[in-house]
Amino acid sequence: MRIGIICSTTAYHIIPSISQKLMEYGHEPVMPNCYDDPVFNEDTDAMNEQEYLAFFRKMYHQSKERTGTLDAVLVLNEPKIKNDVSIPNYIGASTFLEMYEAFMQGKKIYILHALPDSMLLDEIKGFGPILLHGDLSGISD
Repeated sequence: MRIGIICSTTAYHIIPSISQKLMEYGHEPVMPNCYDDPVFNEDTDAMNEQEYLAFFRKMYHQSKERTGTLDAVLVLNEPKIKNDVSIPNYIGASTFLEMYEAFMQGKKIYILHALPDSMLLDEIKGFGPILLHGDLSGISD
């Protein structure tokens, strides 16, 4: 299966090992939009407000197009540390939007860890995700 990886940029450090494991299981991993851009945060920090908003609109369109080429998405909901507080099973706004796009296009949605305790919990459940509990062998056609 062709599987798009979606996650917060704070989880990008685990993408190489996850990608390798997906390939070992015979899947084709597809990286997040900005994964190959090592200066992504520096670029966006230098943008004025109009450029920044245009950038996000471009990313939303790219995400929609990319999702159309996939069989499934894999959400890497790793813990995120914000203001010295660890947020377990983190799914941020952009990841949520990508999950919504996958749902709207009829793609399977896999989530690596347990569902987050967040205000979007019911909406996430409504997508019908498949929870992997850390085990990528649970991904199937």
